[in-house]
Amino acid sequence: MPPPTGRPPDPTSPQPIPWAPTFQALLLAWFRASGRDYPWRRTRDPYAILVSEVMLQQTQIATVLGLGYYQRWMAALPDLAALAAASEPEILRLWEGLGYYSRARNLQKTAQAVLALPNAAFPSSPAELRALPGIGPYTAAALASFAWNLPAPLVDGNVARVLARLFACDDPIDRPPMQAQLWAWADALLCRAEPRLYNSALMELGQRFCTPRAPACLLCPVQSLCPSAGPSAASRPRKSPPRATVALTEHALFALHRDHLLLYQESGRRRQGLWKFPERSPAETAHLPEILRATYAITHHRVSLHLHRSPPPDPRPGETWHPLAALPALPMPGPYRKALNQALAQMPAQA
Repeated sequence: MPPPTGRPPDPTSPQPIPWAPTFQALLLAWFRASGRDYPWRRTRDPYAILVSEVMLQQTQIATVLGLGYYQRWMAALPDLAALAAASEPEILRLWEGLGYYSRARNLQKTAQAVLALPNAAFPSSPAELRALPGIGPYTAAALASFAWNLPAPLVDGNVARVLARLFACDDPIDRPPMQAQLWAWADALLCRAEPRLYNSALMELGQRFCTPRAPACLLCPVQSLCPSAGPSAASRPRKSPPRATVALTEHALFALHRDHLLLYQESGRRRQGLWKFPERSPAETAHLPEILRATYAITHHRVSLHLHRSPPPDPRPGETWHPLAALPALPMPGPYRKALNQALAQMPAQA
């Protein structure tokens, strides 16, 4: 039976879905035969699973595994106690390049909160997990299902896309009413006998076949149940219009003095504790030679970075001289680390 189109009238009281058993059977049969092997699927350790889930928020698997972030983190901070006791610079340096650095800080807060519980162990229910700092509905459901095989529905970006296409939904999925609807659909489709396997399969379906662009409908194991399969698939899901891109320009100093580099420690919410080149106004850098120009994106901003070689200035608040030998251990935003490495590589030619 093909799935219905449109939304049930009340997402708080989802109706039974007649084709749910067929969907579950097709999805699980495909996943048992072809599901991918990831390190976090080989363990039931909630800490290891939590690290993977938090890293994969806003970040692709190819980055988390292919560039070694998950492996380095688990080698350096293998358990709750190690993370709880780690210094902030160590945590930020391990996270460097993944962005959204509050995720790393929240991981440590979660570790400290769990160790403060009476049994110093993770709770297993989604409700108790959500009471921990930094854990929202998705992460709580992922931990409950992947670590303890509890029947917890979950919705991430991949699952939301699958559900919007399965139910031929054309409403913007990033609005609160549709968010509630997606969770209701996820609950109605959940395989309660095998939630760990099912949730893994549903997420991987979105990663491999039900992709944002050019979905592989002909290869999809559940395409026979999907009313969006074919040319219309890529038109779903719909979202609210994105924020307009804002162009910014940064003028920064590359100031060396006796094998020390001047850096500024950020205090804003997004990059607190990270080090970057000290900024100056265009007027203050107009007479300085530009040694590097780079662009990078952060949220809806497109930033043009202009790096100027400078004689040693008087440090301003937040600015500190650092030995060149200490720079590899300092946490820096990815764009600045790349610019630093390029600038240092130019030094012999400009000496």
